[in-house]
Amino acid sequence: QVQLVESGGGLVQPGGSLRLACAASGTIFGIYTMGWYRQAPGKQRELVAAMTRGGSTNYRDSVKGRFTISGDNGKNTVYLQMNSLTPAATAVYYCNAARASIGIYWGQGTQVTVSS
Repeated sequence: QVQLVESGGGLVQPGGSLRLACAASGTIFGIYTMGWYRQAPGKQRELVAAMTRGGSTNYRDSVKGRFTISGDNGKNTVYLQMNSLTPAATAVYYCNAARASIGIYWGQGTQVTVSS
């Protein structure tokens, strides 16, 4: 069992930045990938960015060059640095983790609102 806790969401003006963090705890042995999904009002949940324990990353096209995912294996924490934010980024952002041969876990989400 893995518990994921997101933090760092909030209200930011267009063009601003936020840094999200997701801390994993519990039975964390075997986690090989962590990432971020988001769900905007009236939209389906979508992958934002993900990374493996080895450092490989994947981003959806709309955030490439503006968002950066990073991790701290020692702290079992993954971050999402979001720059040049637009209203399209407004959503609840969910942390995700996959544990080999065990399962997939989700955090409760953190609200990001980009508005002037």
